[in-house]
Amino acid sequence: MTGNEMIDLGEDKSLLLVDDDEPFLRRLARAMEKRGFEVETAGSVAAGKAIATARPPAFAVIDLRLEDGSGLDVVELLREKRPDSRIVVLTGYGAIATAVAAVKIGATDYLSKPADANDIVNALLARTDALPPPPENPMSADRVRWEHIQRVYELCDRNVSETARRLNMHRRTLQRILAKRSPR
Repeated sequence: MTGNEMIDLGEDKSLLLVDDDEPFLRRLARAMEKRGFEVETAGSVAAGKAIATARPPAFAVIDLRLEDGSGLDVVELLREKRPDSRIVVLTGYGAIATAVAAVKIGATDYLSKPADANDIVNALLARTDALPPPPENPMSADRVRWEHIQRVYELCDRNVSETARRLNMHRRTLQRILAKRSPR
């Protein structure tokens, strides 16, 4: 898929986009409309849940962390209202563990931000029994290590001493790693 071509989405082309990053939400909505989706947007968990309840869409792209809570609440509600809905969760903040939780409660897939419209469409339309193609730009070994450390840190309720103990790492070394930005 190169860009703005229309794709066969079947009968129901409804798509719910939930993200509190307003410029990103507008750009993504335009890109998805050009690809044939009938887009509704929400900037919060509350607005996303309201749309999911009133008009459960065939497709949804939901940000994991929103100002008023977790996008997982919208995923759960949508899965309840429309079990056949194809849901992609967007995640930043190195929250791979949470993204895995999203898949367990009913998301079809998850993508790391920033994700482009083509990646999102491919994830939304992927057959569930087919293996996805290998990523164009997979995470570096440094990034995988950083993600693992972040996951253990979150599982230890952000307790640096406990995380350092479980990772068999000096506490100061861990603090330095946590203070840095994530590697590419």
